Amino acid sequence: MLHHDICILGAGPGGATAALHLAHAGHRCLLLDRATFPRDKICGDALSGKVLSELRRISEELPGRLAAAPTQVPSWGIDFFAPNGRRLAIPFKPKFNKATDRAAGHVAKRLDFDNFLVEEVRRHPEIDFREHVDVARTERTPDGWQLFDKAGQELATCRLLLVANGAQSDFARKVAGHALEPDHHCAGLRTYYDNVAGLSPDNFIELHFIKDFLPGYLWVFPLPNGQANVGVGMLSKTVAAKKINLRQRLDEILATHPTLAPRFAQARRLGPVRGFGLPLGSKRRPLSGANYLLLGDAGSLIDPFSGEGISHAMVSGRHAAHWAAQAVTTADCSPAFLKNYDQAVYNRLGQELRLSRVMQRLLNFPSLFNIVANRAANNPTLAETLSAMFMDLDLRERLRQPRFYFRLLFGGK
Repeated sequence: MLHHDICILGAGPGGATAALHLAHAGHRCLLLDRATFPRDKICGDALSGKVLSELRRISEELPGRLAAAPTQVPSWGIDFFAPNGRRLAIPFKPKFNKATDRAAGHVAKRLDFDNFLVEEVRRHPEIDFREHVDVARTERTPDGWQLFDKAGQELATCRLLLVANGAQSDFARKVAGHALEPDHHCAGLRTYYDNVAGLSPDNFIELHFIKDFLPGYLWVFPLPNGQANVGVGMLSKTVAAKKINLRQRLDEILATHPTLAPRFAQARRLGPVRGFGLPLGSKRRPLSGANYLLLGDAGSLIDPFSGEGISHAMVSGRHAAHWAAQAVTTADCSPAFLKNYDQAVYNRLGQELRLSRVMQRLLNFPSLFNIVANRAANNPTLAETLSAMFMDLDLRERLRQPRFYFRLLFGGK
């Protein structure tokens, strides 16, 4: 039986980030994951500038090491396709030079990116990392938590539990009370293709807002070796209300859409279409309680407009490490003290999540969405705002300024 002050469930981006920050601060922790790495994770696979910023906070070397990996491609921006077909190209960096600039984003399969982080975890003796350990049940103790396997055998005890075991987390639902709410949950599908025509030479990721598929969207993200991650996402509430078969709609769009069908005519699907659910950050939920913190998808922190979750998981992992270290150092793992973690995470992400919720609602009004897309082409403030949602251009200060909204609506600098 193992005892640690801090135990982390899940070695994805949130859990791995927390463990690495704890290790750098000299704190030991136990990191458990039911999988054996490398393992697949259903995702869009895009790594935004915010991911690179969080990697840099772990180690200055990590962004360069990622950029040198053959398992990724550098991405220089986003192509938004409005319902009227208007393409809005948003470079991550205006007037970028691929020969001299560092890429502001990347695309890499989660199989590879999560393993990239896990390999960094393995380098730190302060992290007791154990794979293929399935924590089936948790139980409160007077001073922390007990962890049990399916057979009822005790695996470990800890004073503070960092829960980073994903969107399907039993702990988040049963202990923390994060019920699945269809209005704050996205259903998604992902598959891989090769030989997709017309991918951006600068590896811009594509988000297609197709009129008869709104309020859902379709994405095409370029990958190494000529492959692409292709998928669709839509609010679970809409899927249920309209009885939408997402797999059927994905096939129909790729076969019949006037722009996409020619690009997929010679493409080949690689493997199955796999489904997943995303608990969205469009509703503010508690992220902590008695001797526990929720990280990433387990904390329902996914961006409600873009579906991005990796950077938000890493942000929450960084703050979780800080407040976990404070909690065990001061011997205060009370709900009142751990609320500091909630405040830190929402101070960083809250206003961006609210802005994304507004943009998500915009998908219900195709004509208004078209106006925004048309205006953004001639409105540097709006174009920059769309870009900043995927970058680490901190929006918080601008979102507090009334003149920002005037420029957003009416243009100007």
